[in-house]
Amino acid sequence: MNKFRFLTSGESHGKCLNAIIEGVPSGFEISIEEINHDLWRRQQGYGRGGRMKIETDKAEIKSGIRHGITTGAPICLEITNKDYENWATVMDTTPIDLSDETVKSVIDSKSFTKLRPGHADYAGAIKYNQNDLRNVLERSSARKTAIEVAVGSIAKQILKQFGIEGVSNVIQIGNAKCNFDISNHTLSEIKNITEQSEVRCYDKNASEKMKQEIDKAKEQGTTIGGKFEVYYTGLPVGLGSFVHYDRAIDGHIAQAIMSIPAIKAVEIGKGTEVANMNGAETHDPFIIKDNTIARTSNNAGGIEGGMTNGEMLIVRGTMKPIPTMKTPLPTVDIKDMTNSEAHFERSDACAVPACAVVAEARVATVLVNEFLNKYGGDSFKEIKAHYDC
Repeated sequence: MNKFRFLTSGESHGKCLNAIIEGVPSGFEISIEEINHDLWRRQQGYGRGGRMKIETDKAEIKSGIRHGITTGAPICLEITNKDYENWATVMDTTPIDLSDETVKSVIDSKSFTKLRPGHADYAGAIKYNQNDLRNVLERSSARKTAIEVAVGSIAKQILKQFGIEGVSNVIQIGNAKCNFDISNHTLSEIKNITEQSEVRCYDKNASEKMKQEIDKAKEQGTTIGGKFEVYYTGLPVGLGSFVHYDRAIDGHIAQAIMSIPAIKAVEIGKGTEVANMNGAETHDPFIIKDNTIARTSNNAGGIEGGMTNGEMLIVRGTMKPIPTMKTPLPTVDIKDMTNSEAHFERSDACAVPACAVVAEARVATVLVNEFLNKYGGDSFKEIKAHYDC
């Protein structure tokens, strides 16, 4: 049973983005400043596009928190889309008069029928019987990840009150790679450096090469993808379970990351590298250290048998290049079924650093749900007592 669950609503150019979070116990301190800081982090990164110059995302807590403390009631969050003022007629939720030529002209100027390869346009148009692809673009847009970051920030703040913290690190953009071994670094050390990097990368030399890859993509009128890692420490042993397939925590993490727009692969620990390793090289030996059970390595990435094992959680995501490009690909116009070029709308050249922040948030929502399932209670005081036992 899920303890922490949420639903979101809103479109890319609609009035706002909303979230309702259920299952947050009472007594947890929640800072709106921390939520807004995470929203700011999502908007940063070398290669971001014009939308980030328009929006300065700020969340508003509508309910469920009083004087900075959760009450146990559902929490409502809202982010206003500043750009809506330029789209008010196009995205109006009330009926419109298409016999008015001025109104019709505005609507037609933002409607499009040219499929964009790599987007949800084609499948979405067929599934929901849409002729105007604007109806697919608006909700399938990665703009909705803003409210997901706000939800994840609340999850992160709950986890932090039990000593569980996370950070992300971009390890590849295009052909530029960061040779990084997490076992040699602390989370605070990583955070101090990645938060200062324009591409959210720990390696300064690799960061410059990544920026060069982004610049090259811009010059070519195309986009570029990459890889990032998310790390969480302080996790107790036993979040998740092996007893049913749908209770394995790595399955939930994989789904949470995979459903971020443009993600094409998710790995835990050594991930795909294990295909080149034998059993002796892959699995993490146990030892006694300071009278406790410890490991000599963490190739499993903190998860064994669908459960956290007390080691650092290591999750890797691979993001494809954003499919909206200034140099459009060949496509079909569904209005008259003719060959054409794909519709272009404002786009980032690279959003891997931002995607890493989104992934931090997504992982946090999984971790907090499993944490509350294991140490459940209706208040912070009750959960803390269970946790301390």
